[in-house]
Amino acid sequence: MRPYVLPLLAVLAAALAACQTLTPEERRARDEQTCLGYGFKRGTDGFASCLQRIDLDRRAQARYDSDWVMADMAYNLNGPYVYPRYYRYRH
Repeated sequence: MRPYVLPLLAVLAAALAACQTLTPEERRARDEQTCLGYGFKRGTDGFASCLQRIDLDRRAQARYDSDWVMADMAYNLNGPYVYPRYYRYRH
């Protein structure tokens, strides 16, 4: 086996492990722990508001991220094209 294959596989495995998304249950549990860490008690209006704010922040971040992706795609599709020197008009 070539000497660079094993480190490459290790990096690939680590990258794939980092890409795992949370299930809705795991995300809810993590959000609840965050709100409890802020000092809110379960079953109170403050706790519900905390969970709602976290969810709204997550949605806003997703919209922001998708807008940047779309803007980047639009720029690449309609952006400036630089012609090579040999296509330029010569006097």
